[in-house]
Amino acid sequence: MQMQFEDAYKEVYEIVKPRYKLFTAGPVACFPEVLEIMKVQMFSHRAKEYKVIHMDTLERLKKFLEAENGEIILFPSSGTGFMEAAVRNTVPRGGKVLVTIIGAFGKRFKEVVESNGRKAVTLEYEPGKAVKPEDLDDALRKNPDVHAVTITYNETSTGVLNPLPELAKVVNEHDKLLFVDAVSAMGGADIKFDKWGIDIIFGSSQKAFGVPPGLAIAAISQRVFEIAEKMPERGWYFDLPLYKKFNYKKQGTPSTPPMPQVFGLNVVLRIIEKMGGKEEWLKMYQKRAEMIRNGVREIGLEILAEPGYESPTITAVLTPEGIKGEEVYNAMRERGFELAKGYGEGIKEKTFRIGHMGYMTFEDIEEMLQNLKEVIEELKKKA
Repeated sequence: MQMQFEDAYKEVYEIVKPRYKLFTAGPVACFPEVLEIMKVQMFSHRAKEYKVIHMDTLERLKKFLEAENGEIILFPSSGTGFMEAAVRNTVPRGGKVLVTIIGAFGKRFKEVVESNGRKAVTLEYEPGKAVKPEDLDDALRKNPDVHAVTITYNETSTGVLNPLPELAKVVNEHDKLLFVDAVSAMGGADIKFDKWGIDIIFGSSQKAFGVPPGLAIAAISQRVFEIAEKMPERGWYFDLPLYKKFNYKKQGTPSTPPMPQVFGLNVVLRIIEKMGGKEEWLKMYQKRAEMIRNGVREIGLEILAEPGYESPTITAVLTPEGIKGEEVYNAMRERGFELAKGYGEGIKEKTFRIGHMGYMTFEDIEEMLQNLKEVIEELKKKA
C-alpha cells in the first residue's frame, strides 16, 4: 500500500518537477524556507496555534505596509478578489468609478466594475506610459460624481510603476475613495498606506513575497468599513466588515484560509526583518531591477516602460524587428530559463517579460542575461 502511495507522488512529480530557473510574472520561485514551513501537517484553522500565526502575520504586514491606521485583511483568493470586494463594499449599484488604465490589469479592474453593475469612467494610456497627476486631476474635475478611483500601482503587463504618492494626493484632494491594485508591487515597491491616504491596497502571495498562490493581502481604511456597513448586497465571501469582525473575535477568517500560504508569508516577513528590514529588502529588489534592465540594454534591446517609471519587479522588453516575443520565451525555456510571454492587446507579440520577483540570486540573473544575449543573436540570424 505504501509503495502505491509513493508511486502516486512520483507520477505527479514527474510532471511538475523543477526544470527551470524562474524569471516569471508569477507564480514565482519560492524561498526554500517558505517551502519547508508549508510542508507541516495541517490542523484546524480555529486552533490556537493558527490564531497565533494569523495575528502575528497581520501585525507584521501592518508594519511593512505602514498601515497603523488601517486594517489588514487576508482573503483565501487571488488578488482579483479584492477588486470585487472594493467595488461591492463601497460603490452603490449604478455608481461610477474612475478606472485608470495603463495595461491589461487596469482593463481587468474595469471589467470587474462593470460586471458588478457599476459604471466605469476611464482614463487610459498607451502601453508603456504611466498615469500623470495632471491628467487624473482633469479627469476628476470632469467627473465629480465618481465614488472612487482605481490605480494599478505596478502594471504587470507593461513593467510600468505608476507615481502612486502623487496620484494619491490628487485623489485625496478630490475626496474620493482610492483603490490600488498592488498585486505585482506589494513586497517589491514601497507602500506607505497611512501617509499616502489609501483606502484599499491589495496584493497577492505569489508575486514579490515569493510565496505560492492562493492568498490575497490588503490594507483597508476605516472609512471603507463605515461605508461598507451600510452597503446593501455586498455579498458574503468578500464582505469586508465580516473579515474585520473575524480578525478580532475569531483571530482568523470567516471561511477556511490557505494556512500553508499564511505560514509561508509569515516566514518571508521574518526573513525581511532579519535582512535588515523593509528598506534593505526593497534595495535588493531595486538592485535586481537595475541589473536586469542594464543587462538587457547592453544586449541592444529596449524597455517598454517610459524612462523614470520602470517597475522594480518586472521588465517588459521590446523584441528586435522580425522576432516575436514568444520565440524568445521558447528559446530561453529550452535553455532552462522560464521568462514570461508578452501580455496584453497590441504588445503581446512584440514583447517578452522578465520577472525580478521571488527567490533568485544575482548569479542567476547574470546567467540568464548571458543566455538571453546568445538567444537574441541566434534569432537575429534566423530573422
